[in-house]
Parts: sequence; C-alpha cells; structure tokens
Amino acid sequence: MIVTEHIDFQTKGNAEMTDLTAKVTAAVERSGLLAGVAVIFVSGATGAVTTIEYEPGLVEDMKDALERIAPRNVEYAHNERWGDGNGHSHVRASMIGPSLTVPFSDGKLMLGTWQQIVFLDLDNRPRYRRVVVQIMGE
Repeated sequence: MIVTEHIDFQTKGNAEMTDLTAKVTAAVERSGLLAGVAVIFVSGATGAVTTIEYEPGLVEDMKDALERIAPRNVEYAHNERWGDGNGHSHVRASMIGPSLTVPFSDGKLMLGTWQQIVFLDLDNRPRYRRVVVQIMGE
C-alpha cells in the first residue's frame, strides 16, 4: 500500500532549518502501516532534506559549513543568467539532496536517538514550501 501526504509551511530562507520529525512520524502513524519506508521529498530546487541532531550548536555549524562549501558572495553562472542571486542556494541543495528514505517497523520510524529529519531552506528569501511524504509498506 502507498499513502501520500504533504507538509506545507512558510520559511525565512538563508539556511533556515526546520525539524520535520514529528510531522513525518504522525504521517506514518496515520497511514496505519506497520512496516515499510517513508520517503521524504522536497518539491523545489533550493530546498533539501537530511538528518541531523537538531540542536542549536549543530544548526549553526551546518550554516557555517554551507557557507564554506558554497559561499553566497562568489560569482555563480546561475546568477548571471537569472539575476536572482541564489546560485549558491541551488548548489547547496544539490549537494545535500531533495529526498530521504527512512525505514519504519511496528509503525515507528527507525531513527537513532539523536537523529531528526530536517528540511533546509537554502534560498535567499522567504518561501512557501511543500514536502511530500510518501509511505510505502504493509
């Protein structure tokens, strides 16, 4: 069986991190499925999903690491073509990725104790975001 849900929310941009764990957990519980996988997918080219220990220090560490990997203040061909100043956003999102697969058993996500599912808004401005949660199992 396959169940699809959406998580809709507003973001501030600039590497804002949002904890989606409770919403994904609730979607799996509502599905009534006991075992399978939940696929979390970002609809959009400047957002990404991953797992992290969602605590203030690591949230700041991630922002700092992203700035070192794909800095905002360098030239990007995307910016020259489109003039929107978010070339770094696309590079960052591509490196982290738009989807995550999390197995579940006995109706519970199989995350580690300090592992949360997070969305990263990597664009340079506030955005309305939609994350797809597709739950497959039995």
